[in-house]
Amino acid sequence: MTYQTIRQRLMLCTGSTVIMGLMLAAAASSQASAPAYDTPAGFTGTSTPPSTSVSDRSLETPNPRPTAFQTHFWDALELKPQDAWTTLRDSFQWQDVPLSAEAQARVEEWIEYYRSSPENIANITERATPWLAWITQQVSERGLPGEVALIPFVESSFDPAARSHRGAAGLWQFMPGTGDALGLVRNGNYDGRLDVVTSTAAALEYLEMQADQWYDGDLMLSLAAYNAGAGTVNRAKQQAQNQGLSGDYWDLALPNETMQYVPKLKAIATIINDPERYKVSLPEIHTEPAFAKVQLAHSVSLAEASQMLDVSQSALAELNPGLLNGSIDPRSAQTLLVPEEVDSQVLAQLSQGNSPAIAQSGSSDTHRVESGDSLSAIAARYNIDQQDLIRWNAIDQPGSLQPGQQLSLSGR
Repeated sequence: MTYQTIRQRLMLCTGSTVIMGLMLAAAASSQASAPAYDTPAGFTGTSTPPSTSVSDRSLETPNPRPTAFQTHFWDALELKPQDAWTTLRDSFQWQDVPLSAEAQARVEEWIEYYRSSPENIANITERATPWLAWITQQVSERGLPGEVALIPFVESSFDPAARSHRGAAGLWQFMPGTGDALGLVRNGNYDGRLDVVTSTAAALEYLEMQADQWYDGDLMLSLAAYNAGAGTVNRAKQQAQNQGLSGDYWDLALPNETMQYVPKLKAIATIINDPERYKVSLPEIHTEPAFAKVQLAHSVSLAEASQMLDVSQSALAELNPGLLNGSIDPRSAQTLLVPEEVDSQVLAQLSQGNSPAIAQSGSSDTHRVESGDSLSAIAARYNIDQQDLIRWNAIDQPGSLQPGQQLSLSGR
């Protein structure tokens, strides 16, 4: 039985238990609140009450009101469905903040843009499925508006491997220099900008830091600085204040992309806040994160982890786009993300390096050629490019591998 099946059955059992509890509670409430009717003369409770006459029946209400039991039961049963979208909506803080007519028009323009391509929203929210619940959790723990969890929608369309023509990378689209300044490791084996866990922490820290340092906690101005740079926003703010304006985000004259940045975010949050109104279908996403984190102190390739965990290598690669050569090196990164349903005992073995596959492979930086090995098969096993393998090992004749030959998998 899979983890998902077990969870579904547990949810059904829990639902049944809740309903029974509600029924019992409602019944008890019904008895406690029921009116005390007059007892016919001579009726003691142990004797049989007299028959009701035809004239007495005429006093009966033809359409009786719902009993207290029925009222309490159905009122208590009106529970909110719990999923990641509900959790996200509950954390929104900007939906009821009034905007000027001009500012609202900027938001409405993007709402109409997104509404015109509902399939685009469907694709992006589908890509968000592994990440949304966890990112929402991180945003909530910092007390930030839930809308911040949707920044990857605007920045990267929720593609953790996204790269821009200007050099930005990852869900949060960090430029190399910004990533370096925030301590995101970047080398030939690993790019912290593509690591969802590491880059999310850096992005939220960066937004909070800028808001506190420059904008008295104003997150919208910090978002503008996230896009255009603090210098650009600070100059625009000063110009607005010199004109007698308050200097909030909606007052500023900024580069066009930055002028559209917050309206885009507000627009997509508005649609997600009421998808039925905008005729948008959202994928089902559970409230629990879709992945588990494994702390490693030893090198492991995704091929080895795939074999041990009985999880496809492609699934591991999708969860760990920061691992550029298909293996995790503790000198760059220590956390491997795996699907949530993986058995906890197997995860413990992986964390401790107790896998036979790991023990036999030696260092993940090298591969010992076995009889029948080919460069293409070795490259596929370690999720690396065959041409890199040839270059790293100065191989002149790709078809002449010898059993026992040691191949470098990283060029070191």
